[in-house]
Amino acid sequence: MKFVLVLVAPRGKVSLTDAMVERVRRSIAGGEAAWLSPGEAAEIPCMMEPERDIIAEALEGAPIDALCVKARGRRKAVLIADMDSTIVTSETLDELAGEAGVGAQVAAITQRSMAGEIDFAEALRERVALLRGLDITALERTWRKTELMPGARELVATMRAHGAVTALVSGGFTYFTGRVAAELGFESHRANNLLDDGSRLTGAVGEPILDRDAKRAALHEIAALRGVKLGATMAVGDGANDLAMITDAGMGIAYHARPVLRQQTRLHVDHADLRALLFVQGYPASVFRA
Repeated sequence: MKFVLVLVAPRGKVSLTDAMVERVRRSIAGGEAAWLSPGEAAEIPCMMEPERDIIAEALEGAPIDALCVKARGRRKAVLIADMDSTIVTSETLDELAGEAGVGAQVAAITQRSMAGEIDFAEALRERVALLRGLDITALERTWRKTELMPGARELVATMRAHGAVTALVSGGFTYFTGRVAAELGFESHRANNLLDDGSRLTGAVGEPILDRDAKRAALHEIAALRGVKLGATMAVGDGANDLAMITDAGMGIAYHARPVLRQQTRLHVDHADLRALLFVQGYPASVFRA
């Protein structure tokens, strides 16, 4: 069959049952279902992409993610991932602002930027200016509090084990992307540079700023270096700044996304963790690496 519908449950919260899978299978006239991870993820082959409402009705309100992709070429050769609220659970700039005592002000600007209400570069400059004079030791304190998103380690390790190139491309800062990349095994990372005078932040950010266009350019460049077409790429992010790369990628995933991104994308992970990005490519949990 031409398509595959992948159902994924949030681990530790809800179980995907045989009954749920069978109801969905019947509602879409799908083929025989197969488990990718019992109780967590299953896939159903189908002839055409089913309507979202039909799937939702069959799931009877259960918080299960449903992602339909073409059966051919599911496994991707390139992964481009956003960092904040995607590979890590927090917005590192907001956390850094908390160290400076301007957390509420910066978080408000972040929300508007991620919602696409204000230009990303303008918002970044405005937020960084509020950090002027902050002791650079705050960067290390913020890093120590930063937590990885569940499933991040498996996502990167499994894709790399199967030959994919992985890159962290963030509108955040290289101080954090470098550490996250090293921790998880991303082969490369790109982000913005916070400027300091050797002891304190200057309130400025290096130019040019890595914005949505730079994220898209990174996707194209890394795919070309890998020698693959965009159809063989996966991109994942959560905000307006990720829209361009998600749109251009062969498989673009809006992950626990802001409404502005969710409304303009087709594949959404709203409930499960990053393991869902492996399941949608057809990887069973039995081959996951960590």
